[in-house]
Amino acid sequence: MATRIAVVEDEEALGVLLRYNLEAEGYTVDVIARGDEADLRLKEELPDLLILDWMLPGLSGVELCRRLRQREESERLPIIMLTARGEESERVRGLSVGADDYVVKPFSTPELVARVRAMLRRAKPEKIATHLAAGDIDLDRETHRVRRAGREIKLGPTEFRLLEFFMQSPGRVFSREQLLDGVWGRDIYVDERTVDVHVGRLRKAINRGRQRDPIRTVRGAGYALDENFTAARTAKDLKEPRERAAG
Repeated sequence: MATRIAVVEDEEALGVLLRYNLEAEGYTVDVIARGDEADLRLKEELPDLLILDWMLPGLSGVELCRRLRQREESERLPIIMLTARGEESERVRGLSVGADDYVVKPFSTPELVARVRAMLRRAKPEKIATHLAAGDIDLDRETHRVRRAGREIKLGPTEFRLLEFFMQSPGRVFSREQLLDGVWGRDIYVDERTVDVHVGRLRKAINRGRQRDPIRTVRGAGYALDENFTAARTAKDLKEPRERAAG
């Protein structure tokens, strides 16, 4: 089953942004706008992780966090608290009621996603896939190594994140703006043409000779990892690179 994340956030635009980026990671996301509604729904079914805003209508995030920690079934639920409050005393208060991590708005979306992944790795290691595979490409998130048909590919950090982002959602077309948000983050200004430059570098690194280009350019829309390339992976494709790597 997919990892379930509940986002309790009353800012609609932020809730949409978090849902989009977390679903792009492969998570199932439930966005709830009120604290009191979240309290009722979390009694019925617990997610694998909770992202909780500090200020909410109906019931504050601080009070909801306190209640969750008082219940036996949710006392170990991983909780990341979001807030516009940046003072040290407020961060201490948020952590003292039971939050596991604390993120101050505005925040970098890639950083928040990385924190989610790190927290799930600690709390629910079985929920995190450390390897991604598409066609004859294998990506290892832990070692930051990429292989294609057994050959190790050297990628810069941006190209690695870009390939990882594509491999999480094969077939999905991402606009340049979406790639900027997902790979670089909303709080960093980068010209959209920079995306083209890094896609070009990624293509140059992963394609050799007559190897098929897995990245599809969609005129007027953006880029995607070709779903036909992904579907071409066979049992033989999986076996041979590992044998060559082991040798």
